[in-house]
Amino acid sequence: MNIFKVITSVFAVGLAVLSIVSAQDSESDVPTECDRGVRRHHPTQANAYQVLTRKDFQNQWISYRRPKKFQDEPRSGRPNTANNDGNTARVDELIKVDRRVKLKEISLKLIIPKTNVYEIVHDKLGYRKVSARWVPNMLSDEHKRQRVEISQILLHRCQQEGDETVDVGPGGDHRARNKLLEHLITGDETWLHLRTPETKRDSMTWKHPSSPVTKKFKVQQSATKVMATVFWDSRGMILLDILPKEESVNADRYCETLDRLRHVVRRKRPGLLRSGVVLQHDNATPHTTKRTKEWLERYRGAIIPHPPHSPDLAPSDFHLFGSLKRHLEGKKFEDEDEFIGEVRDWFSKLDANFFTQGIYSLLPRWQKCIALHGDYIEK
Repeated sequence: MNIFKVITSVFAVGLAVLSIVSAQDSESDVPTECDRGVRRHHPTQANAYQVLTRKDFQNQWISYRRPKKFQDEPRSGRPNTANNDGNTARVDELIKVDRRVKLKEISLKLIIPKTNVYEIVHDKLGYRKVSARWVPNMLSDEHKRQRVEISQILLHRCQQEGDETVDVGPGGDHRARNKLLEHLITGDETWLHLRTPETKRDSMTWKHPSSPVTKKFKVQQSATKVMATVFWDSRGMILLDILPKEESVNADRYCETLDRLRHVVRRKRPGLLRSGVVLQHDNATPHTTKRTKEWLERYRGAIIPHPPHSPDLAPSDFHLFGSLKRHLEGKKFEDEDEFIGEVRDWFSKLDANFFTQGIYSLLPRWQKCIALHGDYIEK
């Protein structure tokens, strides 16, 4: 009996749907053959299906398909009490004791779910885990004091000497430049390998999901390398000296390089020797020997002080050599002459603004060094 009622109801619903689909106008009140069939067999349900037009059916179907939001009803049980002020304070204390502690270790010590520990650490306490930054050396308090003191002296000297008007282009343009930095010539040495593999980041390529996986073989730096001594100022390159293989940089060799520098400055920077050259180099042994000091006294060469272990305050280290070595990455050279030719060609193509930017970046770096109380400058 129940089965018969179910079959009859299904038949009535089917007739109603057919009536809706066959209607010519959603607002028409003229009963169709399906409507009369529904009234005849199920008079109690006929009125309900008769008023359901095609538009009404579409609206009901759209509302049925639209996603619905559900919310749990209040129920008995233990509430979530892990994210309270007490646990937050305990997590903060564990992190301050051990900055490398893992979330799993905190979860086991405090018996708190790891998901709650993550919310406390990141959302409430605002911690984020970062890698340590590599620095050239471990600076002592004395080193930091010297860095701050020398930066203050040089900044004060720049302000005291003031600006001067210099010629900045072939068209006769003039611009005010700092007098100390315009007379400054900086120099340093660096090793250049004939083959320097490009980094993994530099070898990144665009890849489609269907593209094959690219592979990169590990390559070591070549054992063949040359020592390059470079001197430059805010206007451009002055001297590039390549050390022969059988020689090493000592006091005698460095003084010979200074002799060549003096002759090149007289040719490339007329009048600079007469007005006064200010030389900047680091505290490497060939730069601070008695022989080098005697040479500087003989030619009345002025030296600005440079703090120890401070490549971030040497323009050649933080501005010039990095760009040169990135240019040489991934390139192969047949012999040393081709390699040296590529280095000289790279220097000759550099714009004058590149050198000006490197020299004048000393001003903000001295200021940052003072603000950081002598610590290393990241950028």
